Amino acid sequence: MHKLKRFASKRKVLLIRTFAVLIPVCLIFLLSQTAFAKNTYVITDGDRVFTYTTSATDPRQVLGEAGLELDEGDTYTTQTGNGTSEITVRRNQTIYINYYGEEMTAASHGETVEQLLHRLNLSLGENDTISWPLDDNTFDGMQLKVENVIHQEQTYTSTIPHSTRYCYDPSLPEGIEEVVVEGVDGELLCTASVTYINREETSRTVLTQTVNRSAVEEVIAVGTGLATAEASDAHMPIITDNMIIMPNGEVLTYTGTTTGRATAYYNRGTTATGTTAQEGVVAVDPRFIPFGTRMFIISNDGEYVYGIATAEDAGDDNIVGSRIDIWFPTREECIQFGYRECTIYFLGTTN
Repeated sequence: MHKLKRFASKRKVLLIRTFAVLIPVCLIFLLSQTAFAKNTYVITDGDRVFTYTTSATDPRQVLGEAGLELDEGDTYTTQTGNGTSEITVRRNQTIYINYYGEEMTAASHGETVEQLLHRLNLSLGENDTISWPLDDNTFDGMQLKVENVIHQEQTYTSTIPHSTRYCYDPSLPEGIEEVVVEGVDGELLCTASVTYINREETSRTVLTQTVNRSAVEEVIAVGTGLATAEASDAHMPIITDNMIIMPNGEVLTYTGTTTGRATAYYNRGTTATGTTAQEGVVAVDPRFIPFGTRMFIISNDGEYVYGIATAEDAGDDNIVGSRIDIWFPTREECIQFGYRECTIYFLGTTN
């Protein structure tokens, strides 16, 4: 009986020692199973999507084992679903923004343009334009431009600068200039389509132009001193292209010239047009020079300046083409004039 008790006691001690050994072994086994458990991750890095299996559970460690390094500013998000863990890498993006002409940079991780502007407190006005759609996602190096664009139609006046013409005057001392006709600037009424970007005018297209006031050409006589010794030359007009400057300063413009032989007549009475025959009346061939035409007549030899005349009479059968008959008040003056080759400057027609 005593032997049986001793055997049972030894057996009990043996079992206790066995359990003491087995418990740590089991714990070590369980821990090792946990340590070697495999987890599968779906990793998204931009356009690259792949799976990676590892025993690691920390996302940053998983990414490192998968060969994905996170630079400064990079981040990631995780999501678990359907027994699979997902890791999405958000790479840091540098966005270049021009906001109403002000340059700035911002960091983004692939949000929409609208979300980026909202996050930066950059609002858009009614007349603003933006270089990318608001629902587009940002990308590294994106250049985002926000501008305020206004189109207006404006009416305004502008100046028509007057031109200046110089003519030679032998009655003035050499080198002396004298303003014969003072120039006046004209005025132009304009309508234009104008574009402003960020409150600065960038384009102007003229739509209509109307002359409110025509410019008056300034005429300056330049003295040559060639005729100072001849008093008669002081009474000679100055004739330039399309302009006759009278000794009294009056300026006449002409539209054309012709040369022809001129004779003289002095009869009194009524002209072919019903006017009174008097100084300044010229008989013409109305088929060549219409009645009512105003002229300035000067003999080619320079001895006679008949001056301003009007075609109001018709001559005999000898007055044909450019041939004219000039009225004088006396028979003696007609004889003195005789007939001469003259230059006729056409000033226009009377109303």
